[in-house]
Amino acid sequence: MKVLVVGNGGREHAIVKKLLESTRIKQVFCVPGNGGTATTKGCQNLSLNIDDFQGIERFVMVNNIGLVIVGPELPLSLGIVDYFQQKKVMIFGPTKAGAQIESSKSWAKQLMLDEGIPTPKAAVFTNAEAAKAYVVEQGIPIVIKADGLASGKGVTVATTIKMAHSAIHTIFRGEFGSDNIRVVVEEFLTGQEVSILALTDGIVVEPLLPAQDHKAIGEGDKGANTGGMGAYAPAPIVTPELMERIQTEILEPTVAALQKRNIDYRGVLYAGLMITAEGEPKVLEFNCRFGDPETQAVLSLLETPLEDLVLACCQQRLGEYPNIRWKSGAAVCVVLASGGYPGSYQKGKVITGIEEAEAKGAEVFHAGTQLKQQLVTEGGRVLGVTATGETLEQAINKAYTAVDCIQFEGVYCRRDIGRRALGDHSN
Repeated sequence: MKVLVVGNGGREHAIVKKLLESTRIKQVFCVPGNGGTATTKGCQNLSLNIDDFQGIERFVMVNNIGLVIVGPELPLSLGIVDYFQQKKVMIFGPTKAGAQIESSKSWAKQLMLDEGIPTPKAAVFTNAEAAKAYVVEQGIPIVIKADGLASGKGVTVATTIKMAHSAIHTIFRGEFGSDNIRVVVEEFLTGQEVSILALTDGIVVEPLLPAQDHKAIGEGDKGANTGGMGAYAPAPIVTPELMERIQTEILEPTVAALQKRNIDYRGVLYAGLMITAEGEPKVLEFNCRFGDPETQAVLSLLETPLEDLVLACCQQRLGEYPNIRWKSGAAVCVVLASGGYPGSYQKGKVITGIEEAEAKGAEVFHAGTQLKQQLVTEGGRVLGVTATGETLEQAINKAYTAVDCIQFEGVYCRRDIGRRALGDHSN
């Protein structure tokens, strides 16, 4: 079977490599891919844009590709699944209507409030002054969110009124696009964040291993929000009892709520949760695709063939897989970023040491890389150095031993990925 994967990040490189572990997968194509997918045996990059649906479709038809897997949220929000379903091509991901669960925070919030799905209190504004007045009324800390897609950078946890007003001003100024000028102002919750990536065929919903992402740029979760500086799985804070509650109070009611709205949602339902100090799970956000960098950690532990699960979602027979199989132990992904990220950063820096890192037993997933004459940096998040171990501590140590092999000018990473789970509460 031939598969086409849409996207160019670390998540897509992880999906490609996982697919190629299977004897059933003959070849994978990546649109547009990155330096890692370009050098992965059995994978070929295509220089098409992720929103060039016709171009992708032509390639799929001519090359007899049996399955399309969509990585990023943008093409999903633009309706790539609807387009390919009309052409009778098997594609993994929700339709444009389903993707609203990520592309409109206000739509998702309303769905949760209507259905009684636990989520922080919030209000939605299309007027900056009204939003600012609400902030003053509610007090700080408070969370300001751009309503639409913002590549993981549209959320501000404001600790002063001035900071909240500045975030509101940024959104209404059109920083995240002129069509993204609606703001969700949300109650601030404390606790631990957890990412639950679940697979659904529109009827059954099956969670993958719980993961924890590290969003802030700085150690100890300080500084600006990024697309994610590292992740580990499984997250021990999610006990079997808590996972049962997440399944019955969040995942199943959400799929039912989508059905009620005549949305046939097949793909990944990603719940970004806060586990409060009292142990209550609350939904901070939903995403309509695999998380990045959580996917790199989670797929490293997956034993059931990925294509079996993806096909089961597409063909509405996920109920045949009540027990997804996992390797024992833990996985950690440490993101190596360009100096200056998530602000401005330079590109084109030569990357060395990946082979040495992999010789230490880690897997290096490429994100913002390009293969020119040599491998160079192309994005803010450059590489995801991922390692597994029988214990989380072993996985962390193996990942950082590999991280130390890799060099490029301005390289930066957090040194505390996964530490909190070891009881290091200094972070």
